[in-house]
Amino acid sequence: MDFDSSPLGPIALRARAKGVFFAAVVAGVVVVDLLTKQMVTRALPPGQPVPVVGDYVTLLFIQNPGVAFGIELGPYGQWIMVGLSFAALMLLGTMYRTTAPQDRRRLLAMALVWGGAIGNMIDRLRSARGVVDFLVFQYQDWQSPVFNVADVAVTSGAILLALCLWQEKVPVPAPAQERRRGAGPARTLPG
Repeated sequence: MDFDSSPLGPIALRARAKGVFFAAVVAGVVVVDLLTKQMVTRALPPGQPVPVVGDYVTLLFIQNPGVAFGIELGPYGQWIMVGLSFAALMLLGTMYRTTAPQDRRRLLAMALVWGGAIGNMIDRLRSARGVVDFLVFQYQDWQSPVFNVADVAVTSGAILLALCLWQEKVPVPAPAQERRRGAGPARTLPG
């Protein structure tokens, strides 16, 4: 079947490109996350800080059995987090299906969250000791929680997704000439 002559051809090609883009970002995040965690567990002694950029960036290998930022959920916390991660992936899967192939920012945001969630879920399923965290930022008296590549992907993806969703709802005022003619209410930005 020739895609160019079929009315469904261009749609099928766009859907395929959407899937390839999404899968490539998810796979890239998971691979980088797992490789960095593997390097850290092999090269760093647990609990021993290693300065990288002065006192500003430190590597500190820990295993976090809690949620985010070391928050504990008790003896079943690991399974609660796996369940919550799976639920979030399902919700994002629903959003993925309704996202247009040309909406690359929204697809990127969801793929970053997917990749990070999968990376941390793999850690939780692999070890009862929890997720491997190893990055710390410091400035004067402030210190970040210890985190990893998956955490960066989830956080940046969630922020980008929130911005995308917010921009879809922002009203755009009609041009001045249209308002004077009574052209109607303000329009919204296309998603």
